Amino acid sequence: MIEVILKEHVEHLGERGDVVKVAPGYARNYLLPRKLALAVTAGNKKQIEHEKKAAAAKAAEERAVAQALATRFAQTEVSFTRRAGDNSQLFGSVTSADIAEALAAQGFEVDRRKIQLADPIKAVGEYAVPVRLHREVTAQVKVHVGAERAPSAPAPAQ
Repeated sequence: MIEVILKEHVEHLGERGDVVKVAPGYARNYLLPRKLALAVTAGNKKQIEHEKKAAAAKAAEERAVAQALATRFAQTEVSFTRRAGDNSQLFGSVTSADIAEALAAQGFEVDRRKIQLADPIKAVGEYAVPVRLHREVTAQVKVHVGAERAPSAPAPAQ
């Protein structure tokens, strides 16, 4: 095991500035080439401490912006109308890309990957969909899915 200083948050390993012990191959082949970590030296520790202070201020600002955006999202609703069968099952589905597009139409630029929709919506109803705005801030957006009935087929001509 060797010690490295993390330059960025690494899932299941640690936060920025943490000194962690990892396998030599993991450090050599993954963390160091992607510039996610530095070798532990006195100079690197000082540099990371300085960066950590700057990052903490930046993270606090980003979190405040995300909180403000989350309060706006709490009052936001998006509606979709899709063709549906008699049992309220949609013929298609409403995906995170559809929700991102509808939010963009309302002035919210959200990456579809931040919309945490486990499975596409395939039934008529009202849903609360989580949107991850920041690592610590998740907002809920109300999604209404209505049924557009298929027009009844005309009687066959004789």
